[in-house]
Amino acid sequence: MMARRDRIAYAVIPAAVVVFHLATAPGYGIFRDELYYLACADHLGLGYVDHPPLSIAVLALVRALFGTSLYALRLAPALAAGATALGAASIARAFGGGTFAQRLGALGAATFPLGLAIGGFFSMNAFDVLLWTGAIRVLVAILSGGDPKLWVAFGALTGLGLENKISVLFLGLGVAAGIALSRRWELLRTRWIWIGAGAALALVVPHLLWQAANGWPTIEFMANARRLKMSSITPWGFVGEQILNAGPLALPVGAAGVWTLLRSDAARPWRAIGWAYLVILTLMILQGAKPYYLGPIYPSLFAAGAWAWERGTPSHRWTRRVLAGAVLAGGLALAPLAKPLLPVETFVTYAKALHVMPSSGERHALGRLPQQFADMHGWRELAETVARVKNTLPPEEQTHVCVFGQNYGEAGAIDRFGPALGLPRAVSGHNSYWLWGPGSCEGATWIVIGDDRETLETIFESVTLGETFHCDLCMPYEDENPIWVCRRLKQPASTLWLQVKKFV
Repeated sequence: MMARRDRIAYAVIPAAVVVFHLATAPGYGIFRDELYYLACADHLGLGYVDHPPLSIAVLALVRALFGTSLYALRLAPALAAGATALGAASIARAFGGGTFAQRLGALGAATFPLGLAIGGFFSMNAFDVLLWTGAIRVLVAILSGGDPKLWVAFGALTGLGLENKISVLFLGLGVAAGIALSRRWELLRTRWIWIGAGAALALVVPHLLWQAANGWPTIEFMANARRLKMSSITPWGFVGEQILNAGPLALPVGAAGVWTLLRSDAARPWRAIGWAYLVILTLMILQGAKPYYLGPIYPSLFAAGAWAWERGTPSHRWTRRVLAGAVLAGGLALAPLAKPLLPVETFVTYAKALHVMPSSGERHALGRLPQQFADMHGWRELAETVARVKNTLPPEEQTHVCVFGQNYGEAGAIDRFGPALGLPRAVSGHNSYWLWGPGSCEGATWIVIGDDRETLETIFESVTLGETFHCDLCMPYEDENPIWVCRRLKQPASTLWLQVKKFV
């Protein structure tokens, strides 16, 4: 019989997570990917080059209800982070955990650095963690001998997960391998597991049809990203990154969860989850995945570890208090590395003192700030710079201007801030922007952000420098960017578009 739901674990901690994220929502400003997601929400569909459609549908709903302020934009990930903490408490309780286990599981899910980071801005990642946690909660019930019909719920959650982020495939493969390695063959004899798999497939079929109709762009994107953008990482480097992602002081909880699931007789019903973790870890290392892809399984491991610590310290109140305090203190200590909580100069000093600089897993050179913070700077200023260049054009040219961004961040900044400055919607060859085409750029005067004169002179008859954009806190490749005024295309815009595609 499960213990009673603890109010602190089920209500106070999740609510505190939501309040924390909303109170710190403005941060350094809007994030590069948020600009892109807003542009995607203007082009609702069944898929995008670099992600499935679920998160964009959520964003469109949020925008319709609350607008596009940073508080509105970051409400959904804050709620997802709070729900994830609640989910961890529920998993700990489903394992048999009492008050301490539920609270410690929720606290671990609430404060681990990767969770703090992705709960602070809009992206598919906050929903990814929540959907993994929800699916594993259902799996715990099934493995405990629950109603086999729960496989339909598991399939629905993983199907929604695939409509949000395709890395949920790792979870599906891990669970399948975990069932086999733990020899739970009876689970495969019920028709409900196959009905659940069918439910997952049915939910993701619309996106698969979109992929097929558009030439499987995500496969091209992933291949290019591995070849051109993602930095190589050794297996030990991948594992080492997990220390920062999970939080070094929370590791004893997560490690206890893995060990208990794999070795304890009391955890035998749920051994498949322990095996699933090892399989997922191995697959991600072999596939060269970014280290943060493993993050969605941490809340479940914290829940398992919280239950293990509760069982192992039945009368050790101070041990429990020290452990919970260490998890909380570790999360608070690393929170400024995960979320923009400190002024820039203070952050730089703090990061140097800790000898830690969060990695993006990409090859781009870094400036003074890690990528996730650098990409929150300069976007309004970029749009203002482009607007100044536009306003220097002869009046007859200002009525037909095309703004081209080298990447979705630049294009998204124009789409976000440009309308109030008299700028048209931007075009770009980057990812889904390429699918949306060149619009009405035929015969226009082009304002091109970035690139070099020599390349542009092969495309246009006239190329002049309008202004140079300065941003010392941006990513280095966004600083000292020339803003070009380009006139008279040497070929039709539709022909040029075939050459500018950049899926990466």
